[in-house]
Amino acid sequence: MPALNGVVETALYVDDMDRARAFFEDVLELEPFTADHRFTAYDAGGGTVLLLFLRGETLETVVLPNDMGTIPPHDGQGRLHLALAVPAGELHDWEQRLDARGVAVEGRTHWPRGGESIYFRDPDGHLLELATPGVWPTY
Repeated sequence: MPALNGVVETALYVDDMDRARAFFEDVLELEPFTADHRFTAYDAGGGTVLLLFLRGETLETVVLPNDMGTIPPHDGQGRLHLALAVPAGELHDWEQRLDARGVAVEGRTHWPRGGESIYFRDPDGHLLELATPGVWPTY
């Protein structure tokens, strides 16, 4: 069986790219490393990439320049879930940061392995989670 080495990227689909970028860059302090009118790519830590796509703008195959290839169409609907890893000692600091920016924490979980999670929403209603180590056997 060939090996899987992890998740490289994950995507959220948003209705307003400017609003989404403002949230992810102000609240989470993510820095885009590439962007255009239909998508933004962020370093989400640990070698992972968070992609924001403008809903409905990825319905056609993208032909890349210089014979690099193609990206097939994709899109998403509904409220999605994404968990971001944070150090255990910084979860309280994140809560204070969210509160200072008017972002409500909707839920909290204390996991059997010792991890903790807090949950909040982005402007498109996606459920975002900040999780400390001890949530999963692998994290």
